[in-house]
Amino acid sequence: MSPARKLCVYCGSGNGRNPAYMAAARTLGTAMAQAGIGLVYGGGSLGLMGEVARAVLDNSGHVTGIIPEFLANRERMLTDVNELVVTADMHERKMTMFARASGFVALPGGLGTLEELAEISTWAQLGQHQKPIILCNVEGYWDPLVTLFDHMRAERFIREGLEFGMDVVTRAEDVVPAFEHRAKLTPELVPEQPLLNKM
Repeated sequence: MSPARKLCVYCGSGNGRNPAYMAAARTLGTAMAQAGIGLVYGGGSLGLMGEVARAVLDNSGHVTGIIPEFLANRERMLTDVNELVVTADMHERKMTMFARASGFVALPGGLGTLEELAEISTWAQLGQHQKPIILCNVEGYWDPLVTLFDHMRAERFIREGLEFGMDVVTRAEDVVPAFEHRAKLTPELVPEQPLLNKM
């Protein structure tokens, strides 16, 4: 049975240089499963993506993989998930991930991870959703991005009325508590339908 709460995890399809990144993916997947929180992710079996999914599955958790058809072979689609959704393109993939998720977390990753995090944060900034967004800054990986956000605020491009909620944690084991805390603060989520209609 699909759990009521699901976290969408954005992360790299590679292992990264630092073994701490893969360890964080395993830790996060285990913690999510133990807390009864399902995983929504990009559907691949490689890198951090595959690691977090396997950790959820290894701990009897629920995994929804969402992958566009053209990436099924390239990212070696993980087929032993609870639910697998193959989309026509990246746009449909991102919208489906958004609709299925109760919140979002970014582990270390590359351009794709950054783009997904920026997009979901922009939607929050524009008042299209209030779902929790958590940046998991493993061993300072996202420090340059956090510094850039501070710079944007200092330069008043992120100004009053354009703020967005994002919690930054430094350890994977802190993600689930941060998600649960933020979800309690914003219990009434903006319905997905208005956003789906506009995109």
